[in-house]
Amino acid sequence: MATKPDLKGSSFALSVLHLTEDNVEDCLQFLHNKVEQAPAFFTHAPLVVDIEKAPQIDIDFASLRQGIVKAGMIPVGVTGCQTPLIKKQVTDAGFAVMSTSKSGYQAPAEIVPTKVVRTPIRSGQQVYAKGGDLVILNHVSAGAEVIADGSVQIHGTCRGRVIAGASGQKGAMILCDVLQAELVSIAGHYHLSDQIASEHWQQKMLVTLQDEQLNFDKIK
Repeated sequence: MATKPDLKGSSFALSVLHLTEDNVEDCLQFLHNKVEQAPAFFTHAPLVVDIEKAPQIDIDFASLRQGIVKAGMIPVGVTGCQTPLIKKQVTDAGFAVMSTSKSGYQAPAEIVPTKVVRTPIRSGQQVYAKGGDLVILNHVSAGAEVIADGSVQIHGTCRGRVIAGASGQKGAMILCDVLQAELVSIAGHYHLSDQIASEHWQQKMLVTLQDEQLNFDKIK
């Protein structure tokens, strides 16, 4: 039986670019550098621009949107607009006007039973635990990606990309028996491999998010 279209609220993982000045060129160069560092993570990813702390007089929103597209990301909307005039400039440039809530950009996903994978995750594979935790009882190869709305546990060597709290859960954690990840991310906060301290490399590590920063604890 055919079903009718429906429109419902939902939550998605969105990267947020925080502007603190009205220099669009510098901002776009920063964004371009980030995409070059981790193209598999950022290319075609949706992006929200937060202008709450930026001077809202001379922002060229049209150039900003074009630059985001050129960098390889998808511009979604702008949040932090302070006046109706700014909101009009934002929509005229092709952005949506967005607002935040006290809980952040993402509503927590409903938690479901833990997803357990016993086989190795090989290069090019992606495993996603929607709405819950993910446990890998094996290795994660370079070029592979494991994602969970909750926490991620890897009982083996992790050489790929690990993304926890994909729907915004800041309390999510990452546990790796041997940390050699290309990228670790919790609720949109991430470290690339070259940002992980040498003393944490190839160690059993617990990664958490504290005060909007990733925290690495060695597990004995």
